[in-house]
Amino acid sequence: MHKMSNELVSIIIVTRGIKDYLASLLASIKQQTYPNLEIIVIDNSLDQNFNRNITKYYSNINLYTSPKNLVYCQALNIGIRMSKGDFILCLNDDVILDQKFIEEAINDFYINDKIGMVSGKILRSDKKTIDSTGLFLSPWRSAKERGYGLKDRGQFEKEEYIFGVNGAVAFYRRAMLESIRIDSGYFDEDFHIFYEDLDIAWRGQGFGWKAYYAPKAIAYHIRGGTVRKNNGIGRPYARRYLSEELEVDLLKNRHLTMIKNESLLGLFLHLPFIFCYEFLVLGYILFFKPRLIKKVFLNLHFLRAALVKKRIKLC
Repeated sequence: MHKMSNELVSIIIVTRGIKDYLASLLASIKQQTYPNLEIIVIDNSLDQNFNRNITKYYSNINLYTSPKNLVYCQALNIGIRMSKGDFILCLNDDVILDQKFIEEAINDFYINDKIGMVSGKILRSDKKTIDSTGLFLSPWRSAKERGYGLKDRGQFEKEEYIFGVNGAVAFYRRAMLESIRIDSGYFDEDFHIFYEDLDIAWRGQGFGWKAYYAPKAIAYHIRGGTVRKNNGIGRPYARRYLSEELEVDLLKNRHLTMIKNESLLGLFLHLPFIFCYEFLVLGYILFFKPRLIKKVFLNLHFLRAALVKKRIKLC
């Protein structure tokens, strides 16, 4: 029997004001059976009409309107610093929550006081296809979403420990975020976007925190709704539908995650997988997107910064 919680949950939503995503998400939050909620919206639209409409129709939210374009991790950090809850639910605006999502998910934090992350069952918007049933670390040191793209046939109905949680619907214990924070950064702002969820999960595991899967906590996600071109929404092979800037983030952030979190033993054991992955990615870039090579080299300073953060963690 899970302990029933009435702790304050801070919901942090980063929005670019695309389509009607935010309105649909806020409507699903309003229907939550869990009562004690704080809603923080980080408006990254740079559209005055959009943020005026937010305050007009949703008077019960805390709104942060950015005067400049924020990277995703920066926006989340602002939201976390604004928040008061002991539990923090970070949401993409292209998500809709089942009405019992928070009630089901938060109780699993009480299974073990070292559970710092909880994932629900995240389905695509068709409510039939799995988007994620937990984040895992692959042998080639990339993020692996369990069940990604499979039809939901009830094959992931067991509550169990996992590695981490998908960033689109990421539920954290504040105590974990505080314990892994470097300076004022919970999420590493050098990442901009992509792999920030795996970095948090790997850092958390390194500090003794655990992640747990709650299959009765259901959410629906429009995969790629906020970052891909319209013809790429919900499709596999995400990099084909990203801008060059976002694809550079996708490439560099896997390396940043490994530099910050991989042990020497882990690197040795997984070196053949890592080399294979690097070879395939390099071939893809050379044949299909050679213009990315220069942009990747211009981002090498982030690798040095990651080494500094790894030394801070070891201290």
